[in-house]
Amino acid sequence: MARSRREFLAKGSMGLVAAAMAGKASGEQVPQAAGPQIPSTPGAPGAFGTSPSTGPEVSVATFVEAEKLVQVEMSGKDLAEAAGNWRQSMAAVYERRVGPRKLAIGYDVAPATVWNPLMPKVQGCETTKVETKQEMEEREFSRLSAVTGPQQPPKPLPTNDEDIAYASVAQLSKWIETKQITSERLTTIYLDRLERFNKELNCVITLTREHAMTQARKADAEIAAGKYRGALHGIPWGAKDLLDTAGIKTTWGAEPFRDRVPVEDATVTKRLNEAGAVLVAKLSLGALALNDVWFGGQTKNPWNLDEGASGSSAGPGAAVAAGLVGFAIGSETQGSIVSPSMRDGVAGLRPTFGRVPRTGAMTLSWTCDKLGVMARGVEDTMLVLEAIAGPDGKDVACVALSEVQKQIPYGNDSQKDNSQKGKGTGNVRGLKVGYFPEWMKVAPATEVDRAAMDVVKKLGMELVEVSLPDWPYDSLNIILFAESAAAFEEITLNHQVDELKMQVPDAWPNTFRQARFLSAVDFVQADRLRRMVAVEMERVMKSVDLLLVPSLRDQFLVITNFTGHPSLTLRAGFVEVSEARSDWAPDPKNPVKKFATPRRVPHGVSLVGRLFDEGRIVEAGMAMEAAFGVAGERPKGF
Repeated sequence: MARSRREFLAKGSMGLVAAAMAGKASGEQVPQAAGPQIPSTPGAPGAFGTSPSTGPEVSVATFVEAEKLVQVEMSGKDLAEAAGNWRQSMAAVYERRVGPRKLAIGYDVAPATVWNPLMPKVQGCETTKVETKQEMEEREFSRLSAVTGPQQPPKPLPTNDEDIAYASVAQLSKWIETKQITSERLTTIYLDRLERFNKELNCVITLTREHAMTQARKADAEIAAGKYRGALHGIPWGAKDLLDTAGIKTTWGAEPFRDRVPVEDATVTKRLNEAGAVLVAKLSLGALALNDVWFGGQTKNPWNLDEGASGSSAGPGAAVAAGLVGFAIGSETQGSIVSPSMRDGVAGLRPTFGRVPRTGAMTLSWTCDKLGVMARGVEDTMLVLEAIAGPDGKDVACVALSEVQKQIPYGNDSQKDNSQKGKGTGNVRGLKVGYFPEWMKVAPATEVDRAAMDVVKKLGMELVEVSLPDWPYDSLNIILFAESAAAFEEITLNHQVDELKMQVPDAWPNTFRQARFLSAVDFVQADRLRRMVAVEMERVMKSVDLLLVPSLRDQFLVITNFTGHPSLTLRAGFVEVSEARSDWAPDPKNPVKKFATPRRVPHGVSLVGRLFDEGRIVEAGMAMEAAFGVAGERPKGF
């Protein structure tokens, strides 16, 4: 009597059970079950594990060794059954891994699953409230309100080029708008500084002098003709070199792509072109957006040339801090705006996931990547965000808000004194600022972080203790590891990843290779945990307007990057360090440099906002920046 395919598969592997019981202990090779005989019975349904045998021989001993990687223990029967039809059940996977491939998945193809940071009404939590157009108009944002006060004229143009170079975007824009300086002159100042100081900082991958001068002259002609486009018109900027620029190299900081020239601008590039901004340089990033080492070496911190600028937005951090660009576009997957902003002493705004389209930007993680702004002043970050935010119809992760909701929420709808609306830093009184008591007591928090709590109270904001459950948040990183390995599968399998300068255990080459052995089950469980964490964050943010956190607290970086909440990092003071700081895991063979005399360097705090409420943390950040009174100090020698 003919057996069904399922009966055959079940019985076909039973012959291995006895051998498996011994093989699990001895590790000896055991015979394999014969491939299933598929009867041609009309109407018989398909069954899993009936494909032709593919790939190398697999034994029980193979699975015994694999158990060590995934920390799963199976019985001898289970091992024999798994080994018996592995080559049939995994045939489709081998097609993707080793080919011959029937279909190439292009780099620009996003996964079908999309992360939406907005949570439905779960466990009593409410979804994010986005202000109406009328509400936003009542909280009108005014350039220079934090610098000069509402309705006050800008400062006169300095006679010194260095003072001009270090001015904020808000101030520069006023000088350009009132024709006190031309974009051509300002662009020349920045280009000359980029050429002069790049020898020390190593922050420029491609200087775009000719392109920049063409854009600057066009801006001047438009402004002279009365066609002023707004706050970014004529302002020189730098792009982290993962943002596509048509006809200009975009290298991703990595050896395999050092000659890559895109044919089309990224959406953010296009929007800044439309705003009249002037691209002066493609700035360095750690290779494939990790840390601060690229194919040209390490990018240095202007405040301490004996250490890196931190990454992966190392070039934007160094260039902004040293007054080499008006502002820069950086990106973050897990700390790549926050960390260099803190170390280099600049303001870094990481928007809500889905706020800024990433079309034309290098993909590391489809569900975590965010493009943001790095500038010398908090106010500047909002001026730039207003120009680049909103769906482009191409990035599937951009949250499709209504026309009203596309606007940037700005202000404090919990304030008690409505008379201060529209008057800059006065809006923060009454804001509830959450903090985690334990996070503020221990490293990486410093006295600067604790002093920031006093500043919050002096500004009339209310400190509120908050808490999160003690969960294994780092396990969410399986999502990042899997997505990044998928994004760079090709160069991992063809070994081009071996060309990257950093070949250490915590660098991408090793992570991409290891990720080939991750469990898909663990990935799904991490994804489920992600939703649970997002609900917890919704609960926390319902009770406060924003959070104050130590910038490099691991939980803050992991949690908020996976939930998609916006953050603002700003300089809050200075600390002394006795050794160089590194993004890399400690390496006894290459110890960090020790300093005979401690070095004084900037230290920043971070504010976390509600989803799509960047305006609130910028408003609070402007007030705190003014109260700290340390934003104007410059790194010596630049």
